Amino acid sequence: MKIGLQIPDFTWPGGPPQLGPKLAEVVRTADAAGFDRIAVMDHFFQIGSVGPADHEMLEAYTTLGFIAANTSRAKLLTLVTGAVYRSPGLLAKIVTTLDVLSGGRAELGIGAAWNEEESRGLGLPFPPVAERFERLEETLRICLQMWADGDGPYEGEHHRLERTLNVPQALSRPHPPIMIGGGGEKKTLRLVARYAQASNLFPGPELAHKLDVLRAHCEAEGRDYDEIEKTCYFLFDPGEKGEKTGEMVDGLGRLSEMGFASAIGAVTDVWKIAPLEVIGSEVIPAVAKLGR
Repeated sequence: MKIGLQIPDFTWPGGPPQLGPKLAEVVRTADAAGFDRIAVMDHFFQIGSVGPADHEMLEAYTTLGFIAANTSRAKLLTLVTGAVYRSPGLLAKIVTTLDVLSGGRAELGIGAAWNEEESRGLGLPFPPVAERFERLEETLRICLQMWADGDGPYEGEHHRLERTLNVPQALSRPHPPIMIGGGGEKKTLRLVARYAQASNLFPGPELAHKLDVLRAHCEAEGRDYDEIEKTCYFLFDPGEKGEKTGEMVDGLGRLSEMGFASAIGAVTDVWKIAPLEVIGSEVIPAVAKLGR
């Protein structure tokens, strides 16, 4: 089993002047400690489950470019991009650029988007939920077309591209892996089965059921269920002196037994650096043996 770091909160001691140096220290430490992925949220206002809307929030892909320059091995992604936040052709170009400049470490984390407050606040499109899912599927098709050979047009219900030129092409082959976030049983998990290399779910009593639903969608799509990486959000809190590491390993073990190959989530007080070091020295070696 692998561990990924998501950084959802940038309201750290020292304020904005220290964000750059501290973020660089955080991601360099995580990279060296063995975290498999480093992710950021794709939000423009802070979300309510983390803090007030006016807390610090960095634009995701600018931040991932900064993280790429300060790391060498961890895969880089958003957890997850709202499909309506950027035009699909531009999104494909952004992720391709990240992939090229990071040496082939980019992934496309994507979902249908849900935060109406920030969309209305910044004048971003926020159509009804059914249309958001239609646009999500078109975005996936456009990205895959731009990561394939040729530069022909794309004609969809919501998007029309005259020339899907994408040069330079991504280094990842056959394309940057796609992770779709969310557990919607009728639409989201169907799109995972049809397009994605990874599925990210949130913990809860219905996890096993969600995996069963995904398996059924894979059967309907003629897709091998086992080739899709199952990831789960997880809060990493090793405690002030590492006293909670055993509890964390037990929780990750239960996810592994269910079939999850990776856990991605926030680390409590990540800016203190020490929690990352504890996870790297104690948790990552322990969970690397899970699922084998």
